[in-house]
Amino acid sequence: MSAHPYDHGHTVAGWTGCGIAVAGTALLGVGVCTVSGPLLAAGAAVDVLALLVTWALHLAGWGKPSGPRPREEWSWRVRDSGARAGHAECLGCRWAGRRGGTAEVPAPVTVTAPVTAPGERAAEADAVGAGG
Repeated sequence: MSAHPYDHGHTVAGWTGCGIAVAGTALLGVGVCTVSGPLLAAGAAVDVLALLVTWALHLAGWGKPSGPRPREEWSWRVRDSGARAGHAECLGCRWAGRRGGTAEVPAPVTVTAPVTAPGERAAEADAVGAGG
């Protein structure tokens, strides 16, 4: 079927969202050409709708994360088996409260500088200048 070892994420969520976004962008273009505020607002609303529909379909399992997947899940007609738990590095899944994976958040690193009195700094500088 193809020469590459992974699919490129051709999904129901991706194609549906793209189709709606193209329609919204076309509406925006007509609004720009006709200098029509209502058409611009409608085009922007359709583009926001495209974003929300794509997100909802992704969360329902019709969108897939990037990266390698088993060959059985390459078809765009197959729902993503890992969508319910969430995808580890997916912003949309994180916004929906699905963490996915076992990615650990590193502990904050605190760097403490040595505390010196103001006079000690000046004394160090004088010692280096006089001895050098």
